[in-house]
Amino acid sequence: MNRTTFFLKLSGIIIIIGIAGYLVSCSLKNKNMKRESTVIHPEWSRNSVIYEVNLRQYTPEGTFKAFEQHLPKLKELGVDIIWLMPVNPIGITNRKGTLGSYYSIRDYRGINPEFGTMEDFKNLVNRAHSLGMKVIIDWVANHTSWDNNLITEHPEWFTHDSLGKIIAPVADWTDVADLDYNQAGLREYMKNSMIYWIKEADIDGFRCDVAGMVPVDFWNKAVPEIKKVKPVFMLAEWDTPEMHDTAFDMTYGWDLYHLMNAIAKGEKTADDIDTIWKKEDSLFTSDAYRMRFTTNHDENSWNGTEYERMGDAALAFAVMSFTVPGMPLIYSGQEAAFNQRLRFFDKDTINWDNYKLSVFYSTLIKFKKENKALWNGNSGGTITRIHTNSNKEIYAFIREKEGNKILVILNLTSKPQNVDLHDHAMIGAFTNAFTGETVRIEDTFVFSLKPWEYLVYSNKIN
Repeated sequence: MNRTTFFLKLSGIIIIIGIAGYLVSCSLKNKNMKRESTVIHPEWSRNSVIYEVNLRQYTPEGTFKAFEQHLPKLKELGVDIIWLMPVNPIGITNRKGTLGSYYSIRDYRGINPEFGTMEDFKNLVNRAHSLGMKVIIDWVANHTSWDNNLITEHPEWFTHDSLGKIIAPVADWTDVADLDYNQAGLREYMKNSMIYWIKEADIDGFRCDVAGMVPVDFWNKAVPEIKKVKPVFMLAEWDTPEMHDTAFDMTYGWDLYHLMNAIAKGEKTADDIDTIWKKEDSLFTSDAYRMRFTTNHDENSWNGTEYERMGDAALAFAVMSFTVPGMPLIYSGQEAAFNQRLRFFDKDTINWDNYKLSVFYSTLIKFKKENKALWNGNSGGTITRIHTNSNKEIYAFIREKEGNKILVILNLTSKPQNVDLHDHAMIGAFTNAFTGETVRIEDTFVFSLKPWEYLVYSNKIN
């Protein structure tokens, strides 16, 4: 069972949690109460875009130094947050493949020699900062490798079976050992190890692996203390609302991701998208960031590239991920239209023959930054669907904030569509984000769309 399969098996549990959360949320609303959060987002995150770096596969060398040469290109693309998959040494005992999993941590305060030295890492962070970008690192708090020194130094910090044997967190995760957060010493060690990286390398935050498998009360206590050192950005690989109460800025938008795949396969329609906003509105605070994506390292390796899963719909859903509420993610190679499953435990370098989609992504990033209606959390605008003559085929919506208005129209089918829109909200002059063409839209807008075609407009006139 790979990591993605594990999360799919968890989906039933998460649905139950979501229903329970929904009922609690409804109860709170009936009492004129609303879920509260003490999270204060870094101001620089308000219109940010995040980029995940698979360092091992990014260059032939697979090192910090080699990747550092790509930072100017990412800056030109418009990226704000560099998310590095784990930089720690990888376990050897029970290793999978020739190089092992990034997520089998041998030393929480060490650097993987495969990538370079601590000095190399610091130089990378400093270079990113000089270009105006932030750097967050993947943090694996839930489990360690079997040869992590903690196993011999603090065996009591690990989960044991009835025979006293340390166990894996999931049966198939044979290369890692489960940590026991009932141990106060472990909690203090983990918090201090995160602080170590802030003080030592001046990183800007953490993406926390399987964050919901670690007790939320650990995060709720540790993160405010970590933020006293530096106001870091926190991303949880989880999607339940309590993560936003005290600890995390952003969680994964899995529901929309899975729905996009289903629509691409013809299993769902555009009409089903509205259920996502209803659910999120009932469960999450208005300022909770949700991460939007069409791929990431797990999905690419285990379930296939966005082109395998979505086919010709991939770009339409990329447009959606940039224009609906949330922070968009770009994964390594997407700007090159890279269409290959990367091996997870072995070397498998990305082919950067061209940057076929660099203009596509840089246009979307620039559009997001320049239009406040698209900013993250409650800094952005509301989303209002515009109904058409083809609601199951077409998803059209407006986002608006302080006079800034965005109009997005997506053909979410493999067939051409003749579209007839009627809505007073879209009256005015709009500029097409991709062509620069300005059009005057009345309360009736009639046009045709090719299969999976998209139109993106702003009322800002160039």
